Amino acid sequence: MHIVIVGCGRVGSGLARALEAEGHSVAVIDRSKKAFRRLPADFKGIIVEGSGFDREALGEARIEDADAFAAVTSGDNSNILAARIARETFGVERVVARIYDPQRAQVYQRLGIPTVATVTWTVDQVRRWLLPDAATPQWRDASVDRVLPDRLAGQKLAMLEVPGKIRLVAVTRAGVPRLDAATLVGQDGDLLHLAVAKQELETLEGLLAPPPVTATAPA
Repeated sequence: MHIVIVGCGRVGSGLARALEAEGHSVAVIDRSKKAFRRLPADFKGIIVEGSGFDREALGEARIEDADAFAAVTSGDNSNILAARIARETFGVERVVARIYDPQRAQVYQRLGIPTVATVTWTVDQVRRWLLPDAATPQWRDASVDRVLPDRLAGQKLAMLEVPGKIRLVAVTRAGVPRLDAATLVGQDGDLLHLAVAKQELETLEGLLAPPPVTATAPA
C-alpha cells in the first residue's frame, strides 16, 4: 500500500516508521523541514516540505496512488481540511484525521471521516484505521471511541467497564486526555476511549444505548 501522512511530529514520524517497517510505501508531508529529523536516517519514503492541503505538495507525495491518508498535525482545522481534500478531491478511500476538540470530532465522524484523539495510543489507532485487515490482538481500540450519551452525564464512568470484556482506557474532556477515566463522573462532550474484546462490541453498544421505551396503557 502507498500511504500519505501529513504531519511529522511524534505521531506522524512514529506512524511512518511503523508502516515502512511493515513494508508499505510511505510519503510524509510537513511544513517544517526540521520535523523530518524525527525520521530515521534510513527512511526510504518520500519527504515533502509543504502543506497537507496544497495540491503541489500532495502531488509530490503521490496522492493519486494513495491507498490511505492520515492527517496528524497539531492543528484540527488543517487535519480535517487535508482529510476532506484527500477523500473528496483525490478519492482516497481510507482517510483518518487527528482531532483535539471532541466536539469537532463528533461532527467529522458524522461526515464519515474517522477521527482519533490526542492520546498515548494514537499511532496504533491510526494504523488500525489505515490497515483494518492487518492482524490485531484480542483487544481492539481503534473502533471504540464513543461520545458520552447525554443520559450518562453525571454518572460514574466506571459503570461502562465489564471485567475481562470492556475497559475504559481514557477520556478526552475539553480537548485534554484524562487517564483516570474510571474514577471520573461523566460530563457533556466527553469522548470515551475504550478497549473492547472483539466479541463484546454489542455489549458496549447496549451500555451506551438509550433505555427502551415502554408502552403505557391508556388511562
